[in-house]
Amino acid sequence: MDKRNVFVQIEQIEEQMGTIYGELGQMKRQIVELLEENKRLSIENQQLRKLMKMDTLPSEVIVPQAPITPAQAKELTGEGYDNLSRLYQEGFHICNVYYGHLRTEGDCLFCLSFLNK
Repeated sequence: MDKRNVFVQIEQIEEQMGTIYGELGQMKRQIVELLEENKRLSIENQQLRKLMKMDTLPSEVIVPQAPITPAQAKELTGEGYDNLSRLYQEGFHICNVYYGHLRTEGDCLFCLSFLNK
């Protein structure tokens, strides 16, 4: 076997490995996108189910909304914080840098600093 032929074969294998590595990275990005979309759709389904349950309640249960008092506004702010905290625990970014994206590499310092405010 010729030495030159061995080096040519090794170079061809390296090129093939590089191509496969690139395809693997692309597939990994597609999987992350699919996981994010799946999680978003699951959350949307939960919210739609809640709305459907509200629509099936008798009409006399629904009370017209009065103006919001400062105490109610504070309570709503707490609910917003709780919702963001829940989203973070479910694996989504809540920071302004990556908002809505799936967290794939553990905790995010931006999100944590936002939660600690």
